[in-house]
Amino acid sequence: MNGWDAAKRHPFPMAPNAHGRNTIFLRSNRDIQIVKHHGRRLSTALFNLLAYKMDDAPSRVGIIVGKRFGNAVRRNRAKRVFRELVRQYHPDLVAGRGLLVFPKRDALLQSREGLTQTWKTSLERLRLLRPRAY
Repeated sequence: MNGWDAAKRHPFPMAPNAHGRNTIFLRSNRDIQIVKHHGRRLSTALFNLLAYKMDDAPSRVGIIVGKRFGNAVRRNRAKRVFRELVRQYHPDLVAGRGLLVFPKRDALLQSREGLTQTWKTSLERLRLLRPRAY
């Protein structure tokens, strides 16, 4: 059973944040655990990406950077870089997906253009980008 089939068995709605509003970022531990356990994984040289169909709300993305990534400065920089990527591509994401990003150390060594291209290619491979009307 792949991650998309699991959505039919476990139709968990995403929890709103503490203020009752939905955001573009996954913050609830429950939502993060659901994506972690049931999501489809795509690995690149710069990050691992997990995707899971959650509900019909706008897609949300969680960024997880562990301590082995480096010191706090490096971890925070990685989160800032990936948050910017998420904001850039969020309007083009299909609805109802939960995504988790696990940056790798090499992501900070890559140029912005290279990282953006890898991000876009990964979203396309998992069919997470809406088709564009030309």
